[in-house]
Amino acid sequence: MKKFENKIAVVTGAGGTLCSEIAINLAISGAKVFLVGRTADKLEKTAEKIKAAGGVTPVIFPCDVTDIASVAALAKETEALGGCDYLINGAGGNNQKAMPTITKFDPRELTGELEEGQKGLYNIDMDAFKSVLEINTMGTVIPTLELSKQMVKKGGGSIINFASMNSYCPLTRCFAYAMSKAAVTNLTQSFAAYYAPANIRINAIAPGFMVNERSKNYLGTVEDGLTKRGEQVIEHTPMGRFGEASDLIGCVNWLLDEEVSGFVTGITVPVDGGFLTLGGV
Repeated sequence: MKKFENKIAVVTGAGGTLCSEIAINLAISGAKVFLVGRTADKLEKTAEKIKAAGGVTPVIFPCDVTDIASVAALAKETEALGGCDYLINGAGGNNQKAMPTITKFDPRELTGELEEGQKGLYNIDMDAFKSVLEINTMGTVIPTLELSKQMVKKGGGSIINFASMNSYCPLTRCFAYAMSKAAVTNLTQSFAAYYAPANIRINAIAPGFMVNERSKNYLGTVEDGLTKRGEQVIEHTPMGRFGEASDLIGCVNWLLDEEVSGFVTGITVPVDGGFLTLGGV
């Protein structure tokens, strides 16, 4: 019997680099996976990879995880197939418009005299700032509330949220993202305590700097050359490399499996190559 055979798993952000790999792993391990995300084309690509790997045929469900009605429709579909056992709250992200280009206050940002292309904290797009907070926090809360109802009926379940290195120590320029990911760690703890009587375990993973197309653009790669920020990251990572999506799979499997982590709830696990072990001195 495969590890997750006959289980129903919902993976939000399933079109992305990290969560697509998690979805593929679950499907190969026997789970019926709902691929959830805003862009159907990206979900289709994940579904094709699952098919090529011989996994259980997934369900593609385009959905805005910050919209209650949309998530309720998702929950209706999962319940029709037996109800959700596992939820991976992977949807989220950052927005360049919510980020200044400078790393510390400059009086010129108040007078409009910064160099062309530069912006300070006072110059960021506050609507973009709010959108980052919403996708990372409410995009975790709403699916949890909707799908946990089914777990209650089934006698238990497991939920994994996506935190970040920013949950522990905010990186420069990432104000909205860091704020929201710190909130994810906190709500993981508070929700875990609340749902423990229902045998629903809620944990989080905190990926370090992982390889994807976006990271290649602003960090570079160890193989082909690093940007200045990329060099700073690698110098701060004892294992000397960026993480791959596959580096998350073992931790995800452990946290989902009741037999091996049945007494584990409310924790956030760094998967970061040792990034958090260095103080920068």
